Amino acid sequence: ADPVPPPRFCRGSMGGTQSLALPPGKGPHQVGCADVMVGHTRQGLFLRLFYPCLPRAGAERPLWIPRYEYCRGLADFTHRSRRWCAPLFSIAIGSCKVPVSWNGPFKPCSSRYPLIIFSHGLGAFRTLYSSVCSELASWGFAVAALEHRDHSASATYFCKAEAGREEWIPYQRVPRGQKEFYFRNKQVHQRAEECVRALRLFEDISSGKSVLNILHQDFDLSVLKDSVDLTKVAVMGHSFGGVTAVLALVKEPSFRCAVALDAWMFPLENALYPEVPKPVLFINTEKFQTPESIAKMKRLSSRNSQTKIITILGSVHQSQTDFTFLTGKLVNRFFGLRGTLDPYKGLDITSRAALAFLQRHLNLEEEFDQWDNLLEGIGDSVVPEAPFRRSKL
Repeated sequence: ADPVPPPRFCRGSMGGTQSLALPPGKGPHQVGCADVMVGHTRQGLFLRLFYPCLPRAGAERPLWIPRYEYCRGLADFTHRSRRWCAPLFSIAIGSCKVPVSWNGPFKPCSSRYPLIIFSHGLGAFRTLYSSVCSELASWGFAVAALEHRDHSASATYFCKAEAGREEWIPYQRVPRGQKEFYFRNKQVHQRAEECVRALRLFEDISSGKSVLNILHQDFDLSVLKDSVDLTKVAVMGHSFGGVTAVLALVKEPSFRCAVALDAWMFPLENALYPEVPKPVLFINTEKFQTPESIAKMKRLSSRNSQTKIITILGSVHQSQTDFTFLTGKLVNRFFGLRGTLDPYKGLDITSRAALAFLQRHLNLEEEFDQWDNLLEGIGDSVVPEAPFRRSKL
């Protein structure tokens, strides 16, 4: 078994220590990241890009929670008072950083990096999956983690054309009197379209179009021009993002496969199941899925023998987010228990299964097929399909 790295400590603004070990990627590449915002309306795009980078001495590390407004959004999402909960989040996790090089120098690659578009879950935002995104980037992928503008992020914003004016898009609950399916179905279609627009953005950059990143000029998007392989593109996501990834396969033929982490299948209309043309890897946690949701996944696996369903034992829904690495009792009380499986081991299983699947369906010339057994649910803490005992949502 891999040794568990020692916890890092971040010091909150009131002097308390909070153990947080966001693990650095284990692959051969160092990882850089940059924020990219394109366009001055909510029809534009906002994402955090993780990519292989050149080593840089004394590299700055980005904050994990980039702005205080996200602490407010998390309070809203968890049905807690902004007045006391947002400052509490800020003290507990506000000073923690992601172990990547902020705007680090992009590592050129003659053979080009495959691309993953990543979609976050309900109430999340672009940084909350930094551990899995940076792990994949360390193995030679460009990973674009979107921040969706369908009111499903706990908070997000866009910058209007007038200098520096931001407009925030708050998290929105299902309106009273509206059926949840119709509200969520509309959102999942918007989210999948944002995934397609993200792919178009990389196509524009690759064709040599000048694309303005309106946030800052520290990271020049033109360095990506000859370094991303647009014939090897996958879409991935967690929970609401998992089902978003499945729908993106229907909307965009260039996506060759999807990896769905504990997908929340509820928002997808039944008529679309026969339309899903490409393979999906469903990596479920032990405690989240319902029989109804599993039945929907099995509809897809019965149509496509390359679609796989595995379950990680000892894991809970939040095990596939960065929150699993927050060991503070305070934060875990708000976000659900961590599960019995060691979070580092959970991340290893998730990323290795994803890498094996991506090698197979993006035709990569790597050695990720060493983890092929995981795709059949063979291995420690993994089972095929879904376990018989399932808790209700």
